[in-house]
Amino acid sequence: MNLSKAGGSLGIIVALIVFSIIILFHEFGHFLLAKKNGIGVTEFALGMGPILFSFKRGETVYAVKALPLGGSCAMVGEDTDETGENSFNSKGVWQRFSVVVAGPVFNFILAFIFAVILVGMVGYDTPSVYKVEEGGPAWEAGIRDGDIIKEVDGRKVHLYKEFRTEVLMNGDGAPMEMVLERNGETYRTTVKPELSSDGTYKVMIYGGRYEKTGVLDTLKYSVFEVRYWITTTARSLGKLVTGQVSANELSGPVGIVDMIDDTYQEARSYGWLDVLLNMLNISILLSANLGVVNLLPIPALDGGRILFLIVEAVRGKPLPPEKEGWVHTIGFAFLMALMVFILYNDIHKLML
Repeated sequence: MNLSKAGGSLGIIVALIVFSIIILFHEFGHFLLAKKNGIGVTEFALGMGPILFSFKRGETVYAVKALPLGGSCAMVGEDTDETGENSFNSKGVWQRFSVVVAGPVFNFILAFIFAVILVGMVGYDTPSVYKVEEGGPAWEAGIRDGDIIKEVDGRKVHLYKEFRTEVLMNGDGAPMEMVLERNGETYRTTVKPELSSDGTYKVMIYGGRYEKTGVLDTLKYSVFEVRYWITTTARSLGKLVTGQVSANELSGPVGIVDMIDDTYQEARSYGWLDVLLNMLNISILLSANLGVVNLLPIPALDGGRILFLIVEAVRGKPLPPEKEGWVHTIGFAFLMALMVFILYNDIHKLML
């Protein structure tokens, strides 16, 4: 996407709607558990910056803000030492834990809801092989058309995309131990990926056909779908930390909006149903991704607060508020610096 196309694109509006739903559901998790535990919520907002419009019901101001990225659920005493009856700090450690963890958990729930709709409409991508390139690594390992992939390097495979990801994450082309099924019988083989002209390793297997399911299987494969995106996000973050993935490959809100817009532009020529299916798939990815990232034990994220609450539960008393405050401040500064880097990276890639 170039910048001239971005203005006025309906894809941008679709991207903002997707973002808004995912963020709102995350904040709704915090909101619902705060209310359930008797914690006052002063503001529940979608977006950041100046308020466009708002209304107040009870103690809570409900607002929509100018910048349609982000959101907030501001609780009484959440970032202060206030200890009134309805304050965050007055509640037990596990009550506070439930409020904080609810945001990421609600993201996983939303991803599951989207997955149920998607799998219910198109089915799941079976881990079956419909074509093996003759003479390629998979062919040499004895894999044939119609085989069903059951395991790769000890990891169970329920969806074809799980196998494809194992190949993509095998950056050094190490031999892959595979378990497959043919005519009801399982067998084992080892595949040595081959370096292709584009610099990636390939095994020359093609699959990914979709199979319709009944209600119970729809629920089961929806769980597999969400689990796939959670584990893939976690593993990708691990590769980022260990330096196996460059920080330049990170995408922030601008890059994600660009990706959604590009997907929308490509899908709309096939009709609105194709647009819907693509947006559902992206929404599963983003919602699961947001849930995982927010669970990282980084100060200023939900995971950082969870870590402090676990320490408090083990110690039997909280850390001194001023020390926790300093840690959160440093963590917030780090996050802001990271966001500036990601924003620069997104814009730089857009202008290439």
